[in-house]
Amino acid sequence: MVKRTLQPEVPGEAAATTGLVAGGTVLVALTYGVVRFGYGLHLPVVAAELDLAPTLQGAVATGAFGAYCVVALLAGGLVRRAGGRPVLRLSAALAAVGALVVAVAPSAPVLAVGVLVAGGAAGAASPALVVAVAGTVPAGRAARAQAVVNGGTGLGVAVAGVGVLLAPTQWRPVWAGAAVAVVLVAVVVDRRTRWPAPAAAPPADGGTWRDLLRPLAAAGLAGAGSAAVWTFGRGLLGEVGGLPERTTAALWVLLGAAAVLGALSGDAVRLLGLRRAWLLTVVGSAVGAAVLALAPSSVLLAGAAGALFGASYTALSGVLIAWAGDLRPATAGATTATLFVGLTAGQAVGATAAGRLAEGLGLAGAVLAGAAVLLAAVLPAPGGGAPTTTARHDHATTALLPGHGARGALGCPGRRRRGADGRSTHEHRAGGSSRGAGPGDGGRPRGAGGGTGVRDAG
Repeated sequence: MVKRTLQPEVPGEAAATTGLVAGGTVLVALTYGVVRFGYGLHLPVVAAELDLAPTLQGAVATGAFGAYCVVALLAGGLVRRAGGRPVLRLSAALAAVGALVVAVAPSAPVLAVGVLVAGGAAGAASPALVVAVAGTVPAGRAARAQAVVNGGTGLGVAVAGVGVLLAPTQWRPVWAGAAVAVVLVAVVVDRRTRWPAPAAAPPADGGTWRDLLRPLAAAGLAGAGSAAVWTFGRGLLGEVGGLPERTTAALWVLLGAAAVLGALSGDAVRLLGLRRAWLLTVVGSAVGAAVLALAPSSVLLAGAAGALFGASYTALSGVLIAWAGDLRPATAGATTATLFVGLTAGQAVGATAAGRLAEGLGLAGAVLAGAAVLLAAVLPAPGGGAPTTTARHDHATTALLPGHGARGALGCPGRRRRGADGRSTHEHRAGGSSRGAGPGDGGRPRGAGGGTGVRDAG
Protein backbone atom coordinates (compact mmCIF):
# COMPACT_ATOMS: atom_id res chain seq x y z
CA MET A 1 0.00 0.00 0.00
CA VAL A 2 1.26 3.46 -0.82
CA LYS A 3 0.35 6.51 1.20
CA ARG A 4 0.86 9.99 -0.25
CA THR A 5 1.56 12.87 2.06
CA LEU A 6 0.86 16.17 0.36
CA GLN A 7 2.67 19.15 1.82
CA PRO A 8 3.28 22.65 0.44
CA GLU A 9 6.46 23.34 -1.45
CA VAL A 10 9.32 24.69 0.66
CA PRO A 11 9.54 28.52 0.20
CA GLY A 12 13.19 28.34 -0.81
CA GLU A 13 12.37 25.77 -3.48
CA ALA A 14 9.55 27.94 -4.83
CA ALA A 15 11.88 30.94 -5.04
CA ALA A 16 14.51 28.89 -6.89
CA THR A 17 11.91 27.55 -9.31
CA THR A 18 10.41 30.97 -10.01
CA GLY A 19 13.83 32.56 -10.39
CA LEU A 20 15.04 29.88 -12.77
CA VAL A 21 11.94 29.97 -14.98
CA ALA A 22 12.02 33.77 -15.11
CA GLY A 23 15.77 33.87 -15.76
CA GLY A 24 15.60 31.06 -18.31
CA THR A 25 12.80 32.82 -20.16
CA VAL A 26 14.83 36.03 -20.34
CA LEU A 27 17.94 34.11 -21.45
CA VAL A 28 15.97 32.54 -24.30
CA ALA A 29 14.56 35.99 -25.09
CA LEU A 30 18.10 37.34 -25.44
CA THR A 31 19.82 34.43 -27.21
CA TYR A 32 16.94 33.67 -29.57
CA GLY A 33 14.65 36.71 -29.80
CA VAL A 34 17.28 39.47 -29.70
CA VAL A 35 20.66 38.04 -30.70
CA ARG A 36 19.55 35.37 -33.18
CA PHE A 37 16.38 36.75 -34.76
CA GLY A 38 17.40 40.36 -34.12
CA TYR A 39 19.47 40.26 -37.31
CA GLY A 40 16.33 40.07 -39.43
CA LEU A 41 14.65 42.77 -37.37
CA HIS A 42 17.47 45.27 -37.86
CA LEU A 43 18.32 44.13 -41.38
CA PRO A 44 16.68 47.01 -43.32
CA VAL A 45 18.74 49.62 -41.47
CA VAL A 46 21.90 47.50 -41.28
CA ALA A 47 21.74 46.65 -44.99
CA ALA A 48 21.46 50.32 -45.93
CA GLU A 49 24.31 51.37 -43.63
CA LEU A 50 26.75 48.60 -44.58
CA ASP A 51 25.58 48.12 -48.19
CA LEU A 52 24.41 44.50 -47.98
CA ALA A 53 22.89 43.00 -51.15
CA PRO A 54 19.95 40.56 -50.70
CA THR A 55 22.12 37.54 -51.54
CA LEU A 56 24.67 38.55 -48.89
CA GLN A 57 21.88 39.19 -46.40
CA GLY A 58 20.64 35.65 -46.90
CA ALA A 59 24.16 34.23 -46.73
CA VAL A 60 24.82 35.88 -43.35
CA ALA A 61 21.53 34.50 -42.01
CA THR A 62 22.49 31.06 -43.33
CA GLY A 63 25.83 31.29 -41.57
CA ALA A 64 24.11 32.14 -38.28
CA PHE A 65 21.79 29.17 -38.63
CA GLY A 66 24.76 26.95 -39.48
CA ALA A 67 26.63 28.18 -36.41
CA TYR A 68 23.61 27.26 -34.32
CA CYS A 69 23.70 23.71 -35.68
CA VAL A 70 27.40 23.26 -34.98
CA VAL A 71 27.19 24.65 -31.45
CA ALA A 72 24.03 22.65 -30.67
CA LEU A 73 25.72 19.40 -31.67
CA LEU A 74 28.82 20.23 -29.62
CA ALA A 75 26.72 21.34 -26.65
CA GLY A 76 24.70 18.12 -26.74
CA GLY A 77 27.86 16.09 -26.21
CA LEU A 78 29.31 18.52 -23.67
CA VAL A 79 26.17 18.51 -21.52
CA ARG A 80 26.41 14.72 -21.26
CA ARG A 81 30.07 14.74 -20.28
CA ALA A 82 30.34 17.86 -18.14
CA GLY A 83 26.76 18.79 -17.24
CA GLY A 84 24.69 21.86 -18.02
CA ARG A 85 26.66 24.58 -16.21
CA PRO A 86 29.62 24.83 -18.64
CA VAL A 87 27.17 24.78 -21.56
CA LEU A 88 25.26 27.70 -20.01
CA ARG A 89 28.51 29.62 -19.70
CA LEU A 90 29.43 28.80 -23.29
CA SER A 91 26.08 30.19 -24.44
CA ALA A 92 26.55 33.44 -22.51
CA ALA A 93 30.11 33.87 -23.80
CA LEU A 94 29.12 33.35 -27.44
CA ALA A 95 26.15 35.71 -27.18
CA ALA A 96 28.15 38.43 -25.43
CA VAL A 97 31.17 38.29 -27.76
CA GLY A 98 29.07 38.02 -30.91
CA ALA A 99 26.74 40.86 -29.92
CA LEU A 100 29.67 43.14 -29.10
CA VAL A 101 31.27 42.44 -32.47
CA VAL A 102 27.99 43.29 -34.22
CA ALA A 103 27.65 46.47 -32.15
CA VAL A 104 31.01 47.81 -33.33
CA ALA A 105 31.08 46.27 -36.83
CA PRO A 106 32.51 48.78 -39.34
CA SER A 107 31.92 46.59 -42.39
CA ALA A 108 29.88 43.68 -43.73
CA PRO A 109 32.59 41.00 -43.10
CA VAL A 110 32.96 42.01 -39.43
CA LEU A 111 29.19 42.09 -39.05
CA ALA A 112 28.99 38.59 -40.51
CA VAL A 113 31.51 37.26 -37.97
CA GLY A 114 29.55 38.77 -35.10
CA VAL A 115 26.21 37.42 -36.34
CA LEU A 116 27.70 33.94 -36.77
CA VAL A 117 29.22 33.87 -33.27
CA ALA A 118 26.07 35.25 -31.67
CA GLY A 119 23.88 32.86 -33.66
CA GLY A 120 25.64 29.89 -32.08
CA ALA A 121 24.71 31.04 -28.56
CA ALA A 122 21.13 29.79 -28.83
CA GLY A 123 22.44 26.33 -29.76
CA ALA A 124 24.08 26.08 -26.34
CA ALA A 125 21.30 27.82 -24.41
CA SER A 126 18.62 25.23 -25.18
CA PRO A 127 20.37 22.07 -23.88
CA ALA A 128 21.66 23.94 -20.82
CA LEU A 129 18.19 25.22 -19.91
CA VAL A 130 16.58 21.83 -20.52
CA VAL A 131 18.90 20.34 -17.90
CA ALA A 132 18.43 23.32 -15.56
CA VAL A 133 14.64 23.11 -15.64
CA ALA A 134 14.53 19.32 -15.27
CA GLY A 135 16.95 19.45 -12.33
CA THR A 136 15.30 22.31 -10.44
CA VAL A 137 11.56 22.41 -11.16
CA PRO A 138 9.41 19.75 -9.43
CA ALA A 139 8.44 16.99 -11.86
CA GLY A 140 4.74 17.83 -11.92
CA ARG A 141 5.44 21.33 -13.26
CA ALA A 142 8.60 20.71 -15.31
CA ALA A 143 6.84 20.22 -18.67
CA ARG A 144 4.91 23.49 -18.40
CA ALA A 145 8.00 25.33 -17.11
CA GLN A 146 9.97 24.13 -20.12
CA ALA A 147 7.24 25.41 -22.45
CA VAL A 148 7.27 28.80 -20.71
CA VAL A 149 11.04 29.08 -21.03
CA ASN A 150 10.82 28.07 -24.69
CA GLY A 151 8.27 30.86 -25.21
CA GLY A 152 10.90 33.43 -24.28
CA THR A 153 11.71 33.81 -27.98
CA GLY A 154 8.56 35.84 -28.47
CA LEU A 155 9.40 38.04 -25.51
CA GLY A 156 12.81 38.81 -26.99
CA VAL A 157 11.38 39.59 -30.42
CA ALA A 158 8.81 41.92 -28.85
CA VAL A 159 11.38 43.75 -26.71
CA ALA A 160 13.74 44.15 -29.65
CA GLY A 161 10.82 45.45 -31.69
CA VAL A 162 10.01 48.04 -29.03
CA GLY A 163 13.64 49.18 -29.21
CA VAL A 164 13.35 49.65 -32.95
CA LEU A 165 10.03 51.43 -32.48
CA LEU A 166 11.58 53.93 -30.09
CA ALA A 167 14.85 54.37 -32.00
CA PRO A 168 14.55 52.93 -35.53
CA THR A 169 18.15 53.53 -36.59
CA GLN A 170 19.95 52.84 -33.31
CA TRP A 171 20.70 49.16 -33.75
CA ARG A 172 24.23 49.22 -32.33
CA PRO A 173 23.21 50.15 -28.74
CA VAL A 174 20.64 47.32 -28.80
CA TRP A 175 23.32 44.74 -29.56
CA ALA A 176 25.71 46.23 -27.01
CA GLY A 177 23.00 46.16 -24.36
CA ALA A 178 22.18 42.54 -25.21
CA ALA A 179 25.84 41.59 -24.70
CA VAL A 180 25.80 42.95 -21.15
CA ALA A 181 22.34 41.65 -20.30
CA VAL A 182 23.01 38.07 -21.38
CA VAL A 183 25.97 37.78 -18.99
CA LEU A 184 23.96 39.14 -16.05
CA VAL A 185 20.98 36.86 -16.75
CA ALA A 186 23.23 33.80 -17.15
CA VAL A 187 24.61 34.48 -13.67
CA VAL A 188 21.08 34.56 -12.25
CA VAL A 189 20.15 31.29 -13.99
CA ASP A 190 23.33 29.63 -12.73
CA ARG A 191 22.68 30.68 -9.14
CA ARG A 192 19.03 29.57 -9.23
CA THR A 193 19.73 26.14 -10.71
CA ARG A 194 20.29 22.89 -8.84
CA TRP A 195 22.61 21.38 -11.41
CA PRO A 196 22.49 17.57 -11.52
CA ALA A 197 25.75 15.67 -11.76
CA PRO A 198 26.78 14.73 -15.31
CA ALA A 199 26.10 11.13 -16.35
CA ALA A 200 28.82 8.53 -15.93
CA ALA A 201 27.65 7.04 -19.24
CA PRO A 202 24.91 8.20 -21.61
CA PRO A 203 21.70 6.12 -21.45
CA ALA A 204 20.76 3.95 -24.39
CA ASP A 205 17.75 5.20 -26.28
CA GLY A 206 16.83 1.90 -27.90
CA GLY A 207 16.06 3.59 -31.22
CA THR A 208 17.63 3.90 -34.63
CA TRP A 209 18.10 6.77 -37.05
CA ARG A 210 15.09 5.50 -38.98
CA ASP A 211 12.91 6.55 -36.05
CA LEU A 212 14.10 10.13 -36.53
CA LEU A 213 13.60 10.41 -40.29
CA ARG A 214 9.99 11.58 -40.04
CA PRO A 215 10.48 14.22 -37.29
CA LEU A 216 13.73 15.42 -38.89
CA ALA A 217 11.98 15.86 -42.24
CA ALA A 218 9.15 17.73 -40.53
CA ALA A 219 11.57 19.96 -38.61
CA GLY A 220 13.69 20.66 -41.70
CA LEU A 221 10.71 21.67 -43.83
CA ALA A 222 9.32 23.88 -41.06
CA GLY A 223 12.68 25.57 -40.63
CA ALA A 224 13.20 26.11 -44.35
CA GLY A 225 9.77 27.61 -44.79
CA SER A 226 9.97 29.93 -41.79
CA ALA A 227 13.39 31.39 -42.67
CA ALA A 228 11.98 33.83 -45.22
CA VAL A 229 9.77 35.52 -42.62
CA TRP A 230 12.45 35.69 -39.94
CA THR A 231 15.03 37.07 -42.36
CA PHE A 232 13.00 39.26 -44.73
CA GLY A 233 9.65 39.75 -42.99
CA ARG A 234 10.21 43.30 -41.83
CA GLY A 235 11.89 44.25 -45.08
CA LEU A 236 8.83 42.95 -46.93
CA LEU A 237 6.51 45.23 -44.96
CA GLY A 238 8.67 48.30 -45.57
CA GLU A 239 10.00 47.83 -49.10
CA VAL A 240 7.03 46.08 -50.70
CA GLY A 241 4.19 47.18 -48.45
CA GLY A 242 5.46 50.73 -48.19
CA LEU A 243 4.78 50.89 -44.46
CA PRO A 244 6.76 53.39 -42.32
CA GLU A 245 9.62 52.09 -40.20
CA ARG A 246 7.78 52.67 -36.94
CA THR A 247 4.77 50.78 -38.25
CA THR A 248 6.86 47.78 -39.30
CA ALA A 249 8.57 47.83 -35.91
CA ALA A 250 5.19 47.90 -34.16
CA LEU A 251 4.04 44.94 -36.24
CA TRP A 252 7.21 43.07 -35.28
CA VAL A 253 6.43 43.75 -31.63
CA LEU A 254 2.98 42.26 -32.20
CA LEU A 255 4.55 39.18 -33.81
CA GLY A 256 6.83 38.73 -30.80
CA ALA A 257 4.06 39.31 -28.27
CA ALA A 258 1.90 36.70 -29.97
CA ALA A 259 4.84 34.29 -30.02
CA VAL A 260 4.73 34.26 -26.22
CA LEU A 261 1.56 32.18 -26.64
CA GLY A 262 3.87 29.38 -27.74
CA ALA A 263 4.24 28.67 -24.03
CA LEU A 264 0.87 26.91 -24.33
CA SER A 265 2.33 24.25 -26.64
CA GLY A 266 2.61 21.73 -23.80
CA ASP A 267 -1.10 22.06 -23.06
CA ALA A 268 -1.92 21.78 -26.78
CA VAL A 269 -0.06 18.49 -27.08
CA ARG A 270 -1.76 17.13 -23.97
CA LEU A 271 -5.24 18.08 -25.18
CA LEU A 272 -4.96 17.47 -28.93
CA GLY A 273 -2.22 14.88 -29.26
CA LEU A 274 1.05 15.21 -31.15
CA ARG A 275 -0.37 14.84 -34.66
CA ARG A 276 -3.16 17.40 -34.33
CA ALA A 277 -0.93 19.84 -32.45
CA TRP A 278 1.71 19.59 -35.19
CA LEU A 279 -0.81 20.05 -38.00
CA LEU A 280 -2.39 23.03 -36.23
CA THR A 281 0.90 24.85 -35.64
CA VAL A 282 2.31 24.11 -39.12
CA VAL A 283 -0.82 25.26 -40.92
CA GLY A 284 -1.03 28.36 -38.71
CA SER A 285 2.58 29.26 -39.53
CA ALA A 286 2.05 28.72 -43.27
CA VAL A 287 -1.16 30.76 -43.39
CA GLY A 288 0.47 33.59 -41.45
CA ALA A 289 3.45 33.69 -43.83
CA ALA A 290 1.22 33.54 -46.92
CA VAL A 291 -1.05 36.39 -45.81
CA LEU A 292 2.00 38.46 -44.91
CA ALA A 293 3.32 37.97 -48.46
CA LEU A 294 -0.01 38.71 -50.12
CA ALA A 295 -1.04 41.77 -48.09
CA PRO A 296 2.12 43.54 -46.85
CA SER A 297 0.55 46.99 -47.32
CA SER A 298 -2.45 46.33 -45.04
CA VAL A 299 -1.61 47.08 -41.43
CA LEU A 300 -4.60 45.08 -40.19
CA LEU A 301 -3.94 41.96 -42.27
CA ALA A 302 -0.18 42.14 -41.80
CA GLY A 303 -0.63 42.48 -38.04
CA ALA A 304 -2.99 39.51 -37.86
CA ALA A 305 -0.74 37.44 -40.13
CA GLY A 306 2.38 38.27 -38.12
CA ALA A 307 0.65 37.41 -34.84
CA LEU A 308 -0.58 34.10 -36.26
CA PHE A 309 2.88 33.25 -37.58
CA GLY A 310 4.64 34.19 -34.33
CA ALA A 311 2.32 32.21 -32.07
CA SER A 312 2.18 29.19 -34.38
CA TYR A 313 5.92 28.99 -35.04
CA THR A 314 6.88 29.19 -31.36
CA ALA A 315 4.27 26.57 -30.49
CA LEU A 316 5.61 24.45 -33.34
CA SER A 317 9.05 24.37 -31.76
CA GLY A 318 7.41 23.36 -28.46
CA VAL A 319 5.62 20.49 -30.21
CA LEU A 320 9.01 19.31 -31.48
CA ILE A 321 10.21 19.09 -27.87
CA ALA A 322 7.16 16.98 -26.98
CA TRP A 323 7.67 14.83 -30.10
CA ALA A 324 11.25 14.11 -29.03
CA GLY A 325 10.10 13.10 -25.55
CA ASP A 326 7.34 10.90 -26.93
CA LEU A 327 9.68 9.21 -29.41
CA ARG A 328 12.62 8.59 -27.08
CA PRO A 329 11.78 9.26 -23.43
CA ALA A 330 15.14 7.90 -22.23
CA THR A 331 17.15 10.44 -24.24
CA ALA A 332 14.63 13.21 -24.78
CA GLY A 333 17.25 15.92 -24.27
CA ALA A 334 19.59 14.62 -26.96
CA THR A 335 16.67 13.91 -29.30
CA THR A 336 15.34 17.44 -28.81
CA ALA A 337 18.76 18.83 -29.72
CA THR A 338 18.81 16.67 -32.84
CA LEU A 339 15.38 17.88 -33.98
CA PHE A 340 16.30 21.50 -33.28
CA VAL A 341 19.43 21.05 -35.40
CA GLY A 342 17.15 19.77 -38.17
CA LEU A 343 14.90 22.81 -37.72
CA THR A 344 17.84 25.19 -37.89
CA ALA A 345 19.53 23.38 -40.77
CA GLY A 346 16.28 23.90 -42.66
CA GLN A 347 16.42 27.58 -41.78
CA ALA A 348 19.98 27.81 -43.09
CA VAL A 349 18.94 26.35 -46.44
CA GLY A 350 15.76 28.40 -46.47
CA ALA A 351 17.54 31.68 -45.77
CA THR A 352 19.92 31.18 -48.70
CA ALA A 353 17.11 30.13 -51.03
CA ALA A 354 14.95 33.05 -49.91
CA GLY A 355 17.78 35.49 -50.59
CA ARG A 356 18.18 34.22 -54.14
CA LEU A 357 14.44 34.13 -54.74
CA ALA A 358 14.16 37.69 -53.46
CA GLU A 359 16.48 38.91 -56.21
CA GLY A 360 14.41 37.17 -58.92
CA LEU A 361 10.83 37.13 -57.59
CA GLY A 362 11.00 39.91 -55.02
CA LEU A 363 10.55 39.68 -51.26
CA ALA A 364 6.84 38.82 -51.53
CA GLY A 365 7.59 35.90 -53.84
CA ALA A 366 10.30 34.62 -51.51
CA VAL A 367 8.04 34.71 -48.45
CA LEU A 368 5.16 33.11 -50.38
CA ALA A 369 7.47 30.30 -51.47
CA GLY A 370 8.45 29.87 -47.83
CA ALA A 371 4.79 29.52 -46.90
CA ALA A 372 4.43 26.69 -49.44
CA VAL A 373 7.44 24.88 -47.97
CA LEU A 374 6.01 25.35 -44.47
CA LEU A 375 2.74 23.78 -45.56
CA ALA A 376 4.65 20.78 -46.90
CA ALA A 377 5.73 20.05 -43.31
CA VAL A 378 2.26 18.55 -42.69
CA LEU A 379 3.24 15.53 -44.81
CA PRO A 380 5.68 13.95 -42.31
CA ALA A 381 3.38 14.68 -39.35
CA PRO A 382 3.59 12.31 -36.35
CA GLY A 383 1.24 9.35 -36.48
CA GLY A 384 -1.76 8.91 -34.20
CA GLY A 385 -3.93 11.53 -32.61
CA ALA A 386 -4.40 10.45 -29.03
CA PRO A 387 -3.45 13.09 -26.48
CA THR A 388 -0.17 12.52 -24.68
CA THR A 389 -0.80 11.49 -21.10
CA THR A 390 0.46 13.67 -18.31
CA ALA A 391 2.41 10.80 -16.78
CA ARG A 392 4.24 10.08 -20.03
CA HIS A 393 4.92 13.76 -20.61
CA ASP A 394 6.30 14.22 -17.09
CA HIS A 395 8.48 11.15 -17.47
CA ALA A 396 9.84 12.40 -20.78
CA THR A 397 10.62 15.77 -19.24
CA THR A 398 12.45 14.16 -16.32
CA ALA A 399 14.42 12.04 -18.77
CA LEU A 400 16.05 15.24 -20.01
CA LEU A 401 18.34 15.05 -16.98
CA PRO A 402 21.78 13.67 -17.80
CA GLY A 403 22.05 10.11 -16.56
CA HIS A 404 18.30 9.56 -16.16
CA GLY A 405 17.32 6.69 -18.38
CA ALA A 406 13.92 5.23 -19.06
CA ARG A 407 14.50 2.47 -16.53
CA GLY A 408 15.58 2.75 -12.96
CA ALA A 409 17.01 0.36 -10.44
CA LEU A 410 13.97 -1.91 -10.43
CA GLY A 411 13.81 -2.29 -14.22
CA CYS A 412 10.58 -0.34 -14.63
CA PRO A 413 9.90 3.19 -15.90
CA GLY A 414 11.27 5.57 -13.35
CA ARG A 415 14.14 7.74 -12.25
CA ARG A 416 17.31 7.01 -10.37
CA ARG A 417 18.23 9.76 -7.90
CA ARG A 418 20.94 10.34 -5.38
CA GLY A 419 20.17 11.94 -2.04
CA ALA A 420 22.38 13.98 0.25
CA ASP A 421 23.62 10.79 1.95
CA GLY A 422 24.91 9.49 -1.39
CA ARG A 423 22.41 6.64 -1.63
CA SER A 424 20.51 6.03 -4.84
CA THR A 425 16.73 6.13 -4.68
CA HIS A 426 14.14 5.31 -7.32
CA GLU A 427 10.81 6.75 -8.31
CA HIS A 428 8.06 4.72 -9.97
CA ARG A 429 5.79 6.26 -12.56
CA ALA A 430 3.04 3.71 -13.00
CA GLY A 431 0.46 2.68 -10.43
CA GLY A 432 1.40 3.30 -6.82
CA SER A 433 4.60 5.26 -6.67
CA SER A 434 7.35 5.87 -4.19
CA ARG A 435 9.37 9.07 -4.37
CA GLY A 436 12.83 9.72 -3.07
CA ALA A 437 14.80 12.90 -3.60
CA GLY A 438 13.55 14.80 -6.61
CA PRO A 439 14.16 17.84 -8.71
CA GLY A 440 13.80 20.95 -6.66
CA ASP A 441 14.80 19.20 -3.43
CA GLY A 442 18.45 20.19 -3.61
CA GLY A 443 19.33 16.53 -3.11
CA ARG A 444 17.26 16.09 0.08
CA PRO A 445 15.14 12.98 0.49
CA ARG A 446 11.45 13.81 0.55
CA GLY A 447 9.17 12.62 3.27
CA ALA A 448 8.77 13.48 6.91
CA GLY A 449 11.62 15.93 6.76
CA GLY A 450 9.56 18.43 4.77
CA GLY A 451 8.52 19.22 1.24
CA THR A 452 6.11 17.28 -0.88
CA GLY A 453 6.78 13.79 0.30
CA VAL A 454 5.59 10.28 -0.49
CA ARG A 455 5.92 7.74 2.26
CA ASP A 456 5.94 3.99 1.59
CA ALA A 457 3.97 1.89 4.02
CA GLY A 458 4.26 -1.84 4.28
